[in-house]
Amino acid sequence: MTVTRNSMRPGIGENAPRAAKIAALSLGIALFASGCGGGGGGGSTAPEGEGDSSAPATTAAAGALSCPPSEGGEAAEAGEKGDPTAVPETKTVTDTPLKFGSILPTTGTLSFLGPPEIAGVNLGIKEVNDAGGVLGKPVEVIHRDSGDTTTDIATQSVTDLLSQDVSGIIGAASSGVSKTVINQITGAGVVQFSPANTSPEFTDWDDKGLYWRTAPSDVLQGRTLGNYIMSCGAQTVGMIVLNDAYGTGLQANITETVEGAGGQVVAAELFNEGDSQFSSQVDAVVAAKPDAIVIITFDQAKSIVPLLTGKGIDPTSMFMVDGNTTDYSKDLEPGTLAGAQGTIPGPFTGEAFQESLLAIDPKLTSWSYAGESYDAVNLMSLAAEAAGSTEGTAIAEQLEAVSKDGEKCFDFAGCVTLLRNGEDIDYDGISGPVSFDENGDPTEAAIGIYQYDENNVPQPSRSEVGKL
Repeated sequence: MTVTRNSMRPGIGENAPRAAKIAALSLGIALFASGCGGGGGGGSTAPEGEGDSSAPATTAAAGALSCPPSEGGEAAEAGEKGDPTAVPETKTVTDTPLKFGSILPTTGTLSFLGPPEIAGVNLGIKEVNDAGGVLGKPVEVIHRDSGDTTTDIATQSVTDLLSQDVSGIIGAASSGVSKTVINQITGAGVVQFSPANTSPEFTDWDDKGLYWRTAPSDVLQGRTLGNYIMSCGAQTVGMIVLNDAYGTGLQANITETVEGAGGQVVAAELFNEGDSQFSSQVDAVVAAKPDAIVIITFDQAKSIVPLLTGKGIDPTSMFMVDGNTTDYSKDLEPGTLAGAQGTIPGPFTGEAFQESLLAIDPKLTSWSYAGESYDAVNLMSLAAEAAGSTEGTAIAEQLEAVSKDGEKCFDFAGCVTLLRNGEDIDYDGISGPVSFDENGDPTEAAIGIYQYDENNVPQPSRSEVGKL
């Protein structure tokens, strides 16, 4: 993103401790020990208990890929939440209440990510205010659209939010969109906190220490997906790639991993945001006869997948990414994607967190990046408490500190109680342990692997944890 993560949600368990039933992944290793089989983030794109949870087996006829079987994709156990009614009174009361803005997509090619991300933000704001707010005052959020890179909606939204004196802006979901506004936001002394940007370019961006994200760099997702494809028996790989910071960054990391494991990328066809015809890219990739095809897109997958299947490509050879691993049950004929697989950063979404999100937005069918958005609110709120200030620069100076090396806590109420009692904290969130480095990147994260069922809904299959 940068993007999706799930009922997809990429799912996680509630505020999950790092243990869970997740196998450790060494990023220097070329192959996983385990692979695919069953089905962003967290389960299907339908709330738990709904839809078809059984994904088809991945083993196909001779010569086809054969991925390891599904592990089921259970969410990790939740960490203990604090009591919002028992939070000590603050010793520092701010004259300037903490105010956030958001630039999350309600239009454009990533608009399917908007509802779960906005719900995650709103849930975080509600829980912070239920615990008494930050520095004695309620927290406010102002939501604005980010659009996509074919418009300047994000720039207009950021200009509006900065005029309202926000201390932090949550978003964008798209790395390409964030590149258009990061200098505007951080140049104003305001924190930019993305729940879904995964482009490696942000790691070294000159952002004055004001850019942070809860989604891991695509160095991790690319290596994970590349390793997984090779573990399925592929020797040659073709790719159809969105030509932006997200797409080409992910392409580069998948390519490096595949080639490092002895495989070969035989075709990599680019397209631009705003394109609506993809036949030339599909024809070129199919002509190369790869064992596996990686589709690195946003909602353009709705057009690309039928073109591939129309050329006789078996969906079990298709691999998708967080930008397009979502529910296509209303977009494609049943069975179109059966057996295809995709990756979404983040652990699987737990039932209790799903229920909390549905209380905020009963229409949700996906959990993608909801946990990362929720964590963004909590982390910035806790950093403001630790700083004793609602200034953006002061918040940024405390974000790394509240994410590691202290007593573990799992929500705002529990963590702020420790802070007000003079303790150092280590916030472990819905999206994982977080543990920021000095660049604002999480240093440890899970990548969920999902397999599509007969209804074209991604089901959780397995999760791999890696360090950056």
